Amino acid sequence: MIVTQGGARVMSLTDGTSKMSKSDPNDNSRINVLDPPKVIRSKIKKCKTDEFKGIEWDNPDRPEATNLLNIYASVQPSRTRQDILEEVQDLSWGEFKPLLADAIVNHLEPIQKKYDQVRSDEEYLMGVLRDGADSANAIASRTLKSAKVAMGFSQLD
Repeated sequence: MIVTQGGARVMSLTDGTSKMSKSDPNDNSRINVLDPPKVIRSKIKKCKTDEFKGIEWDNPDRPEATNLLNIYASVQPSRTRQDILEEVQDLSWGEFKPLLADAIVNHLEPIQKKYDQVRSDEEYLMGVLRDGADSANAIASRTLKSAKVAMGFSQLD
């Protein structure tokens, strides 16, 4: 799933008024971080748009347009809204969607490569998991001891 700067909500690809959610039963409603490029392009191609000509931001009658532009901007953080709008405002959905899909694929590619790299190094991955478990156990032990003392089940050492 894509997260924008500042924590703005990213809306569903199938309904521009509903939040994008990994719990939505419709997998086409979201972009998953590990979706292959072919799947991303397919989801963008199928995503809900409207019948209006041109693409614009912040029109309350066009939530899907705003959503897709917000996604496009979030995967290109160095670009301004004005720059993006100048690029796409006269495009049709059929022209814009491949640009959006390419931008998402390019944005996720380094993340997916790093994921594959970490997953392929079993020793490293197990070490990270072991270190995390040790750290969590140490914190949990202190918390449990404090709870027992607070309830009178044991004394401080």
